[in-house]
Amino acid sequence: MHVLITGAAGFLGQRLTGALLERGQVDGKALTRLTLVDQIEPVAPPHDTIRLDCRAMDITRPGALDSLLGERPEVIYHLAAVVSAAAEAELDLGMTVNFEATRALLEGCRAAGLAETRLIMASSVAVYGGELPDTLDDMTALTPQSSYGTQKAMCELLINDYSRRGLIDGCVLRLPTIVVRPGRPNAAASSFASSILREPLGGETALCPVPTDLELFVMSPGRVVDALLHAATLPSDALVPYRSIMLPGLTVSVAAMLEVLRDIGGEEALARVQHAPEPRIEAIVASWPARFETRRAERLGFVADRDFHEIVRTFVAERQAAR
Repeated sequence: MHVLITGAAGFLGQRLTGALLERGQVDGKALTRLTLVDQIEPVAPPHDTIRLDCRAMDITRPGALDSLLGERPEVIYHLAAVVSAAAEAELDLGMTVNFEATRALLEGCRAAGLAETRLIMASSVAVYGGELPDTLDDMTALTPQSSYGTQKAMCELLINDYSRRGLIDGCVLRLPTIVVRPGRPNAAASSFASSILREPLGGETALCPVPTDLELFVMSPGRVVDALLHAATLPSDALVPYRSIMLPGLTVSVAAMLEVLRDIGGEEALARVQHAPEPRIEAIVASWPARFETRRAERLGFVADRDFHEIVRTFVAERQAAR
């Protein structure tokens, strides 16, 4: 089996690459080739039986992916994106990367006749917004309140329509906010959700730009990667009539997150969090809903984290193992 990943040098792309190489198979079929694409050349460890093809590529360039699509990958993970705050700050960049490149990818699949290729795109809770019911589900109307959410919503609709027409076998996963991300803060509006845990547990100061009563819908990196892998195994008829799935996350307030920080890192860790309101970030994040009914995802076999303590303890264990 040949798997193609766009955005492979990013955080999720690296985690997914590692999981695929470790498992060595997708949906019971041996993984024989893994093609990794990003703006900078992705790095992956050599493998004895899996052919690795790592390429630096600007997927917004017309026809950039055509040669790879002509080699008929059986699963495509489309993770390439400009993150939320950056897409809000630069409309043209967000439209080019998040929407136009996705449309070009779909057209490339259509031209190559990849009707049976499973295309899995990472979407976001940002596709929702405005006045919403207390609890949402997969079929709640998409009313994004940011450019990022709008771009993701347009891609979702395109993937559903191309799949309805039999041009691609699409699956969209709406990701909760991923916590705890390793590394350093990035331009995502939700970056603080990892920073207020990661930095204090590492002995550094972190800024919290939102009120502590704000709630988020969250999922651990490991569970997100498990969901991406599982999405490749779902039968097409299980995804009809609508191809977008809200993954089962946890609803947690910033205050509850900080309590877990105190439980695991002590008062010293909690004292490293400084509250510095940032209205621009709050406006974006507060527009994202935090409560979902996810029975459909659970019926399809997607699994949630047990609790927020487990998420943070797993992060601490992984960081210690990496050291």
